[in-house]
This record gives sequence, C-alpha cells and structure tokens, in this order.
Amino acid sequence: MTLIDFYSGVEDRLAIAARLVAKAASAHGSVRVLTPDAATTDALDKLLWMVPATGFLPHCRMDSPLAGETPVWIDHRLEHTGPAAVLVNLHREAPPFFSRFERLAEIVGLDDVDAGRERYRFYRERGYELRAHDMSTGR
Repeated sequence: MTLIDFYSGVEDRLAIAARLVAKAASAHGSVRVLTPDAATTDALDKLLWMVPATGFLPHCRMDSPLAGETPVWIDHRLEHTGPAAVLVNLHREAPPFFSRFERLAEIVGLDDVDAGRERYRFYRERGYELRAHDMSTGR
C-alpha cells in the first residue's frame, strides 16, 4: 500500500518539490511529479535545471522521446504508465493513479490548505498510512 507524506505549511511549493524530487530520485530511482497545469510544469522544469545547485537532475515530460531513459518525469497529465516509485503531487486533487506508487508526497501550500485537508481526508478514509511534516516550523 502506498505510503503518503504530507508536507504542509509550505510557502514555496516548487522549491519544496525540487528538494523532494532530488532526494527521492537519489533514494528510489524514479520520480513522477504531477503539476496542476502547463505553466507549473514549465516553472518546475526551469527550476530543476538549477536545483540541486551542485548538479543537474535529469528530467523530462511524459511525451519526451527520452522519457524511458529519464528518472524524473514532470507533467500535468492525469495519467501515468511509467515507473512507479515516488509521486510528488502539486495538483489540488488526489491523482487518479497514486495507488500505483510506493510513495506519495503531497505538498500543501499556504494557499492550498482546504484542498490539502480534503486530500488528507480522502486518503485517511481509504486506510492509507499518512505522515505529516509541518514545513512552517522549519522541520
């Protein structure tokens, strides 16, 4: 069953996503990031060219010809057919394919609290193990 971590109180959702992607790719090999729209996909794509500062993190969109050889996929498509180690969710709703993944990181921004609570309730009602991380306190 998918292990779900909630990161709440997040001021900069993309910065936290970039940190989580780097950590997850190193530890688990493959990462999918679900974004809410094309603009967010583009913004995270640009950020991952700079983060981590000490090295490039290979990433692409799902329709890239290099997707099969790339460890990190960033896309706003509500489908997934590739590796299923870690999913990072920046979408306001629970991804329809989340249960395929070993781990799910839910990032709840300061402007996303109500939607985050709904996602938390959704997973809890289905019996998933949930862990909470309050990012507003620097932890």
